[in-house]
Amino acid sequence: MGLLDKKVAIITGAGGGLGEAYAKLFAQEGASVVVNDLGGPRDGSGKDASMAQKIADAIIKEGGKAIANGSDVSTMEGGEALFNDCIKAFGKVDILVNNAGILRDGTFAKMTEVQWDSVVKVHLKGTFCATLPVFKHMKDHGGGVIVNTSSGSGLIGNFGQTNYGAAKAGIAGFTRVLSIEGRKYNIRVWTLSPGALTRMTEDLQERRGASYAPWKPEMIAPGVLYMVSDLSGDQTNKILAVSSARGVREMKIFMAEGWMPTGPWTAQDLAKHADKVFFKEDAKVV
Repeated sequence: MGLLDKKVAIITGAGGGLGEAYAKLFAQEGASVVVNDLGGPRDGSGKDASMAQKIADAIIKEGGKAIANGSDVSTMEGGEALFNDCIKAFGKVDILVNNAGILRDGTFAKMTEVQWDSVVKVHLKGTFCATLPVFKHMKDHGGGVIVNTSSGSGLIGNFGQTNYGAAKAGIAGFTRVLSIEGRKYNIRVWTLSPGALTRMTEDLQERRGASYAPWKPEMIAPGVLYMVSDLSGDQTNKILAVSSARGVREMKIFMAEGWMPTGPWTAQDLAKHADKVFFKEDAKVV
């Protein structure tokens, strides 16, 4: 008995890297998998349907169940087509992993509208477009699990990635709200913050030097399997970071002790109570 026996999973951006690792592991654990990938370079230009098909074929060769889908999930039509292909092939959806993404890095002063719009469209709008039909289906059929991919670039910050960071932070916000709305329908929604060596991040090795040794996608996949399986129980609305830099740990947003004014107040009053309003510089939560 696999952890995902009789489950049906849709994974976007599964033509390589992290998505490929998730798809193959899910299939090994008994899931029927829809391998979605538009194909093409990491900047989102071009299409290559063979990428998704190659992964689906590999799963089938190993005795698993899979179909390929080349829909552009950054469009409403693409999200619907992906969902419809899944229902046609397998009759239901139990799991959705939103993993599709592109990179068009640049410092903010040199950021173009095209760089901004394309990254936000694929990551943030793509998460919305792929999720909407699946969420409606899960709502009417007893629930399911959705994993949305954020990033340390959005949750913490990273130089030269204002577009990517904004999209990834938006996904985290989207997930928090969706988990609240999905709770009464037994829909669990997670945020994943992965760190792995893929074609999306291969240049980080050069920029950070030989000491930087990011995990391969296969080291991230068990964390995602935990999230979508019964092993995680009824957990929802959590951020799981999985990377060689952080290991496996939950990330949270914390608030300081704070100060509550009892009447009209001034900026000078805030300065007087700054020790309660702000965390100390040396404060650290592990």
